[in-house]
Amino acid sequence: MSSAVDSSAELAPAGAPAPKERDNAVATEFISFAIGDEQYGVDIMAVREIKGWSSVTQLPNQPDYMRGVLNLRGVMVPIVDLRCRFGQGLTEATPMHVVIVVQIGIKTVGLLADRVLDIVAVDASQIQPVPQVSRSMRADFLSGLVTIDTTMIALIDLDHLLSEREVESLATA
Repeated sequence: MSSAVDSSAELAPAGAPAPKERDNAVATEFISFAIGDEQYGVDIMAVREIKGWSSVTQLPNQPDYMRGVLNLRGVMVPIVDLRCRFGQGLTEATPMHVVIVVQIGIKTVGLLADRVLDIVAVDASQIQPVPQVSRSMRADFLSGLVTIDTTMIALIDLDHLLSEREVESLATA
């Protein structure tokens, strides 16, 4: 071990958590991304990868927001068009769009978004509840709101993005 590491360890007060433990206890990291002019975030721990948009294979009898499946290294990943899922119409996907591949339970799902913006570390105390007046179908997907500088980011609750029945049907996709 280097002496720099040894000396920094000696500077921490006895019984105090190490810097990484302190950060993990109070901050959660989110990947922020845009859909139109609105910003959203998903827990970085659920994100498996981010890739550019490529064509997908459409499946019959799927809701409009299910764009199809993408073969990702031999795994069929269903792609959810978030703009459509949030009731804002179908995304005119171009090579400039991105797919954020996330884990929802045991299923891998791709989220179609306009662009990835940043990784944001948020203290739990900064996350505000979604106001009751906004409890529309769209707001049910949200776990909270956070303001960074003057920008509001709506945090997506991946466990509620799709119904249990939809997640179960993905298991056969």
